[in-house]
Amino acid sequence: MLPGFRWFRNRRRRAILEAPFDPAWERAITANVGHWRWLEDEERAHLRELVQVFIAEKHWEGAGGLELTPEIQATVAADACVLILGLEHDFFRGVESIVIYPSTVRPPRREPGMFEVVTAPIEAPAPRLGEAWKDGPVILAWDSVLAGARNASDGVNLVFHEFAHKLDMLSGAADGLPPLPEGLSREEWIAALQAEYDALERAAQRGRRTFLDRYALTNGAEFFAVATEHFFEEPRRMRRDHAELYRVMAGFYRQDPAERRRRSD
Repeated sequence: MLPGFRWFRNRRRRAILEAPFDPAWERAITANVGHWRWLEDEERAHLRELVQVFIAEKHWEGAGGLELTPEIQATVAADACVLILGLEHDFFRGVESIVIYPSTVRPPRREPGMFEVVTAPIEAPAPRLGEAWKDGPVILAWDSVLAGARNASDGVNLVFHEFAHKLDMLSGAADGLPPLPEGLSREEWIAALQAEYDALERAAQRGRRTFLDRYALTNGAEFFAVATEHFFEEPRRMRRDHAELYRVMAGFYRQDPAERRRRSD
């Protein structure tokens, strides 16, 4: 970014932060964002700043009859910004728009083209809880957002999942290889994730219960997004049973959620 534009951006963000933090945001974060209770005072102050800029800079849209409220915006923004508490970042620069539906999104059935010869029934698209499009919006179902935000220990968080995809896409593609910070090599990242992927695949083939959701086997992008959910939601178990995966995830996010939770015990 040219220095002049950086100056303008920073000046604009300083102006955003000079405004009071909306009490409705504070109430929503306290009530809905389970990870809030494990943050120290300095981290909470930083998260408030991130939320304030995030809400101001993104385009928000309610869809499917959903009326956007400060509660919805603050809950989504706070969970998204938990991911970047320790990162050098630019407020998810790959995210311009956030579209939120009341519940599961059911895409319309595809209609055949005018000259298309249909040789098999056209199946209805599967219902979706969320999507993250490269150079496009993040789409979320509010009921799933709220359930995931409030239960911060079950390994399931829709906002973490979709915004992890957006971090992944900063490298140019959603492939499970986001831009890595200094000190974390591409080789060790791939080795750690590949070893866990292979172990998950073997366990799934044998019908065994697994730590990571088997949806992680879809591809590298989904593996990273699912691993992100478990890294923040079940960090002590990951650190204990999947130490190398935990190490590289902590190296990427520059956070230690297992230690954070230990301090709060």
